[in-house]
Amino acid sequence: MNHSAEIKKPERHFLPEDFVITTWENLEPYFIDLVQREILSEKDLEKWLRDLSELEAVVSEDASWRQIRMTCDTENKSLEESFVFFVTEIQPKIQPYSDQINRKLVNCPFADQLDKDKYFTFLRSVKKNIQLFQQENIPLLSELSILGQQFGAISGKMSVEVNGNEYTLQQASKFLENADRGLREEVYKKIADRRLQDKDPLNDLYSALIEKRNQVALNAGFKNYRDYKFVELGRFDYTKEDCFQFHDAVKQYVLPLVDVINENKRRKLQVEKLRPWDTSAEPAGTEPLHPFKTGEELLNKSIECFRKLDPFFADCLSTLKKMNRLDLESRKGKAPGGYNCPLSETGAPFIFMNASGQMGDVTTMVHEGGHAIHSFLSHNLELSMFKDYPMEIAEVASMAMELFSMENWDVFFDDEEELLRAKEYQFERVISTFPWIAVIDKFQHWVYENPQHDLDERKNKWTEIVTEFSSETIDWSGLEHYRHYSWQRQLHLFEVPFYYIEYGIAQLGAIGLWMQFKKDKTKALENYVNALSLGGTKTLPQLYNIAGLQFNFSGDYIRTLMNFVNEEMNEIYHRTAITN
Repeated sequence: MNHSAEIKKPERHFLPEDFVITTWENLEPYFIDLVQREILSEKDLEKWLRDLSELEAVVSEDASWRQIRMTCDTENKSLEESFVFFVTEIQPKIQPYSDQINRKLVNCPFADQLDKDKYFTFLRSVKKNIQLFQQENIPLLSELSILGQQFGAISGKMSVEVNGNEYTLQQASKFLENADRGLREEVYKKIADRRLQDKDPLNDLYSALIEKRNQVALNAGFKNYRDYKFVELGRFDYTKEDCFQFHDAVKQYVLPLVDVINENKRRKLQVEKLRPWDTSAEPAGTEPLHPFKTGEELLNKSIECFRKLDPFFADCLSTLKKMNRLDLESRKGKAPGGYNCPLSETGAPFIFMNASGQMGDVTTMVHEGGHAIHSFLSHNLELSMFKDYPMEIAEVASMAMELFSMENWDVFFDDEEELLRAKEYQFERVISTFPWIAVIDKFQHWVYENPQHDLDERKNKWTEIVTEFSSETIDWSGLEHYRHYSWQRQLHLFEVPFYYIEYGIAQLGAIGLWMQFKKDKTKALENYVNALSLGGTKTLPQLYNIAGLQFNFSGDYIRTLMNFVNEEMNEIYHRTAITN
């Protein structure tokens, strides 16, 4: 594949090269120019679009850096103030201009002369934004941006003590892999109890978010926030009914496989009943997997892993390393979770995660690495708007890379038995994440269809849904009080509402690509790169088609994919048994 990871920030033609956003007053003239400029030809329109693209990229990258720096250090008040300044003093003032710019574009007589194939998805999104814009929502959206970040501030302070040492919750979770069952139970309960300490502020935060989100939807003329959000997220190609079909298919075709995984785990551990603190553990005498010790080692091994797949993939990570665009290790005061944040102007994204030496960190690293590759592949598209790809294809980029990279996980493990265990972990994870995706998505549908619910109704509905999608092979007796609030650990509910079903849709796509990979590695990687290189210039079904995939959530299709994964997993189980 002839792609280069030598990323270059494009030369500015509209804004000065040294321009930095400091105040609204120094930014506003560029918006005024775009609103007032005369467009007298198709050539004028294309120049106007290039200038708009440049301005949007500069603004987007500035906002992204403010958020990145704040999540890297949630206890630094000046970083928080910088983020808050943007969402209260800059972003709200941009929105009316953005609406005028959108209307100017769709009403421009030369817009019809633009290449239909090239501009279709962009113009569709512009019309969607016009439909959603309401002046009265501007302050509400600003408040929601600030409120959503409070989850990171609350969660970033959480820590527990184990064996006399303080650990973040991410670091403490490594003890759940320990062979000592008593220690696992102790740590599991410490983590859960620590989360429960903040259940009231998190409940209050979520209630405030629901109330404001619902008002945004009503102001924009929608019946509820779910319907508003589907439009805002650009879900042009599937409906809420498709989501419900996905939930049902997961229950029917995935949960039985989760039962098999859990029963296999119970037999290996030789316990009468599997408890929640057993699901990540290995039998006594088997050390937890230690694929790396430091963030630096994780990065270097990931680069080597990617290089065996394709040198370009490795070069993407190497470029991020050179540009210092990674923050990988867990520490107190850092927001939880992991992300790849695209940076619209310079092109090279930022990878953030909370590594603590576990197998799950390898999966997170290659996942975010897949996102980074997507950023590199789409960077050279002509306009920043063309790089605004659907999240469902973005997650195919990351989840397919998890599966592709397994072929080269020997860089993390010298021992054949450990390598097989790592692959077993990945297969089990692929299957077991589907029910949680369905739970989070179904919960959100209920929450926003019933925004006036009280806290008891929320607790009861969550418990009902999580029970519906839970394997009966795990014994939760005596732990019900933890389950009532287990939704509170899911960052997406607070920060990016309704962005979760994408993981399920994309996992289906990733499994489809992996099926291709097993038959013809070169063709699969070619399909992967071809689809990702198009950014958001094609519709979601078109992008899936270019990747050689079906855009399909039907029960029959999900059953076919699950059968394939189950066969692969059984082969690993068989090889593991022989090795042991």
